[in-house]
Amino acid sequence: MKLVIIKYNAGNIQSVLYALERIGATAIVTDDIAEIKVADKVIFPGVGEASTAMRYLKERKLDQVIAGLQQPVLGICLGMQLMCRYSEENNTDCLGIFNEDVKAFTASATAAIKIPQIGWNNIYHLKTPLFNGVKENSYCYFVHGFYAALGEHTIAATEYGIEYSSALHRDNFYGTQFHPEKSAGVGEQILKNFIEL
Repeated sequence: MKLVIIKYNAGNIQSVLYALERIGATAIVTDDIAEIKVADKVIFPGVGEASTAMRYLKERKLDQVIAGLQQPVLGICLGMQLMCRYSEENNTDCLGIFNEDVKAFTASATAAIKIPQIGWNNIYHLKTPLFNGVKENSYCYFVHGFYAALGEHTIAATEYGIEYSSALHRDNFYGTQFHPEKSAGVGEQILKNFIEL
């Protein structure tokens, strides 16, 4: 099986590679369009800022490639947000795969939350085979100041001041707001499930 991690200027790629190694999988890291198109599975990780990342993808025509992929694709953190329609982070038009907008966390009087959210939080209302063998309210590792609201593509939810989508799914596209590669056994199970889709 050919597993590809998309290389762009916003990757937390090394930790994803280590996590895959731990479950016995190897991946190629590339921004080569031909390589990405023939992969069996594609991982689109991300840490960073939305507008810079989108500019980089557009310059290399990777935006069109990612949106047109037919095989299973997993977006992680910023990768998932870039698969949404729009991000409030520097007013960025994204890939439009998920019919959701990405919004900034705001601290309200009722919930004095720290922004960004950094650390462990639980995921629940789990749907789709991506979460096979994962218990409701399992803890995953998050680092983010922006979120996708709950909507038609939500397959997991998390609460941090408000309730939001911690995972999304549409057709062959999946996204997690949390970092499965940093989420210990739960994250490894999710990566395994993705590889087996």
